[in-house]
Amino acid sequence: MTRGDVAGSITRAAVELFAAQGYAPTSVAQIVAAAGVTKGAMYHYFQSKDDLLFGIYDRILALQQERLDAIVERGGDVEDVLRAVCEDVLMTSIEHLDEGIVFFQSQHLLSPERRAEVARRRRSYHDAFAAILRRGRTEGRFRSDVPEALLVAHFFSDVHYLAQWYSPEGPQSADTVAGELAELYLASLRPTPAVE
Repeated sequence: MTRGDVAGSITRAAVELFAAQGYAPTSVAQIVAAAGVTKGAMYHYFQSKDDLLFGIYDRILALQQERLDAIVERGGDVEDVLRAVCEDVLMTSIEHLDEGIVFFQSQHLLSPERRAEVARRRRSYHDAFAAILRRGRTEGRFRSDVPEALLVAHFFSDVHYLAQWYSPEGPQSADTVAGELAELYLASLRPTPAVE
């Protein structure tokens, strides 16, 4: 196995075990057994179980930030940009459902420094998302009667709840769910026509 393969196998095993039985009850011995590696190999790539847990968050946070930045950089109509961002974060969250389960069950178990770093990274993503909302408001495309922070929270509450109800084996495809939730959100942002 290459270096990336070993680290990837360890991470995948940890994600599955953490999602199934929780972070605290999962031992390093269980992780290395599931990954088919030695403890020495794990500690070559990860300094501790905390390091491994943070690595799971780091991977998904980095992926979503990178893709958001690319969408914003392409530019275009503000509603199209926001739709693309919404669909992307929904799709990546669905593709990494187990990581989402681990995140919300176990983030409080990270070291204080790592919790602060996760919070900083999530805030950075939310700030970039909010900047798109502000652009839409400036252009008169999105409603301005609801506080920005509430609009951001409204969208991400759907994202955070995905792991509680969505199943890849269910009747709706990931594309359908992402598209419909994004459209519901965008519809909630459009100004209500004035009543004459």
